[in-house]
Amino acid sequence: MADALTRMLKTRDWLMADGATGTALFNMGLGAQEPPELWNTGQPAHVRSLYRAAVEAGADLFLTNSFGANAGRLRPHGLAPRVGELNRAAAELAREVAAGAGRAVIVAGSMGPSGGIFAPMGTMTHAEAVEIFHEQAEALRDGGADLLWVETLAAPEDLRAAAEAARRVGMDWCGAMSFDTAGRTMMGVTPAQLADLVETLPNPPAAFGANCGTGASDLLRSVAGFVAQGTERPIIAKANAGVPKYHDGHLHYDGTPDLMADYAVLARDLGARIIGGCCGTTPDHLRAMRAALETRPRGPRPTLETIAGRLGGFTPAHPG
Repeated sequence: MADALTRMLKTRDWLMADGATGTALFNMGLGAQEPPELWNTGQPAHVRSLYRAAVEAGADLFLTNSFGANAGRLRPHGLAPRVGELNRAAAELAREVAAGAGRAVIVAGSMGPSGGIFAPMGTMTHAEAVEIFHEQAEALRDGGADLLWVETLAAPEDLRAAAEAARRVGMDWCGAMSFDTAGRTMMGVTPAQLADLVETLPNPPAAFGANCGTGASDLLRSVAGFVAQGTERPIIAKANAGVPKYHDGHLHYDGTPDLMADYAVLARDLGARIIGGCCGTTPDHLRAMRAALETRPRGPRPTLETIAGRLGGFTPAHPG
């Protein structure tokens, strides 16, 4: 099923992705300093429950619990030797849930940033990053993932390395960056630059877009930036459930299911083809999003003013 996403997109105007992994696992008792990927082998019933909740809420595509399971990010925990084991387990559990869904559901092998800063600001090289992604991608493939899903990236170098790793393992892939710094990624990439960048890759993604960041309105401003570049490649929108705020020592997201339903419809009307949630997005949010996407008629492409009026104002954009 290497082309599972492309095939599904040919028959559907939009697909719904899943919601938050960390939020759900923390609610199940994951410790604040505990790598969530350890639960793939230590608490598999909870991971199955995470996956099953997304599918039952209507997700057409869900991510494996492997976002931070690469050597660069596991090494500080002394877990780098377990990259293969933890990723295979994440994908095997997901394959099991997808097989029992009763409908077509895509298993997306989740891959986060490499965990290094690239030269000349840091020491990470392209070759090292490719090896980090390649090791993880092989294990996700072997565990049964349909495609690779690389997200929350800030550096274009990570995107290029992930593309090369996907080519090496012979899998389709999707890529998303997080535009959380005045309308840019932490490393200064704009939405327009990402839209241009993916077309220059020797192995371009099946879909690309934005995830995480700040609030839902800011994420849709990024999507508008992709659309303005005239891209014909499927666009991903995965917004946080509102804006994060600290209360009583914990991070909470203020987005209600109704707000996320509005966001999902605006994302669709703006041109996104794959629509999901990121941090703070629960199955309740997903159910509201799915219902809105299925029942609300398609409208005109929303303006930024319309988006801000429905979802809240934007954070300041970078001048130019």
